[in-house]
Amino acid sequence: MVIPFKSFLHRIFSFLSQKYVIISLYILLAIVSALKQYFHAKYNNYLIFKYVFWHTRWEKPLYEQYPAEYFDSNHYGPFFSVVIAPFALMPDWLGMTLWNLLNALILLYGIFTLPISDTYKKIIAWIVLHECLTALLSFQFNVAITGLILLSFTYIEKQKPIKSAFVAIIGFLVKLYGIVVLAFFLFIKRKITFILSAVAFLLVFFGLPMLISSPEFVMKSYMDWFNVLIFKSHDNEFNNQMADLSFLGFIRKTTGIYINVLYGCAFAGIILIIILLRNKMCRLFPFRFLILAYVFLCLVLFNTNVESPTYILGFMGIAIWFTLVPKNPYTISLLVFAIILTSLSPTDLFPKPIREKYVIPYALKAVPCIFIWFDVAYRLLFDKFSTVKKIKMA
Repeated sequence: MVIPFKSFLHRIFSFLSQKYVIISLYILLAIVSALKQYFHAKYNNYLIFKYVFWHTRWEKPLYEQYPAEYFDSNHYGPFFSVVIAPFALMPDWLGMTLWNLLNALILLYGIFTLPISDTYKKIIAWIVLHECLTALLSFQFNVAITGLILLSFTYIEKQKPIKSAFVAIIGFLVKLYGIVVLAFFLFIKRKITFILSAVAFLLVFFGLPMLISSPEFVMKSYMDWFNVLIFKSHDNEFNNQMADLSFLGFIRKTTGIYINVLYGCAFAGIILIIILLRNKMCRLFPFRFLILAYVFLCLVLFNTNVESPTYILGFMGIAIWFTLVPKNPYTISLLVFAIILTSLSPTDLFPKPIREKYVIPYALKAVPCIFIWFDVAYRLLFDKFSTVKKIKMA
């Protein structure tokens, strides 16, 4: 009986390891999640995104609240009005479905263009699947942002600075996250090409919203955006229990000690600078790839604007980390810990009393990511990467 059972498990594993199965599953989840939220009238975020386009067209302030249209307010840059435009023109059910589909496909494209073996690409895709679903249920652009950051890294590795600058500027002008590509600036051989391309794309994308609105309105909207991001960070630190699920939020909610987000970012940045001083290690792909994991984790751990759907970014860092580290009880336990507490805690699979009494009030969702961030930082600072398996494709 054992042999047939093992054979059955092997067939299941082989089936789930097929690239077309993974892609099909992501597409299915993107479509089903959108339609589910549509028929249950739970698509407030999509309405916020949709009206970024219409408010830009009508020259109405982008960052005020409009209770008659949606709850909460927009926090994306004016450039987002161009990104969301095709979907805003469609019926809601179709627009939100294609929106989710686009996000999922950008993420998949980012994963499957990584310069690593297909086996590791598939592992990454499976590890981040549930966090991707969580973000898709909220129609979050963070899914696409994750893919864009992966693409920017890949294009740098493949010495394609123009393409890297292109995707980085898109991410930067929507949510500022694209700026993390600067962590890999030292790895760019054609730095002048990258800089000139980035400046050119920045100017073009900066001005694109002016095609559907006035230059005066767009310029004012960019200034409003900057002010809103500062206010949102402060508001999340003190007034929004569902936000600030960061390292800093965990410290504040468990100890009462407040650490300004700028100090947290400076701390993470100083560590990154020290890491980049290891010139010999920078020549190794596993070292550079682990820096990408570090950057992804920093985006959620040192960001007070983090909510549960944002953790697709952090979980991508965890997935990359897991492809690089030895598979032993310690690393496997950390991954399982992250899946249970970080990924599954917002779901009905997690005990509701524990979630409401401990996980949410104390930002415990961040804890596994904190442990893994320390592990990543330690390896980047001290590891010689002599035991890391070859994961890069020839």
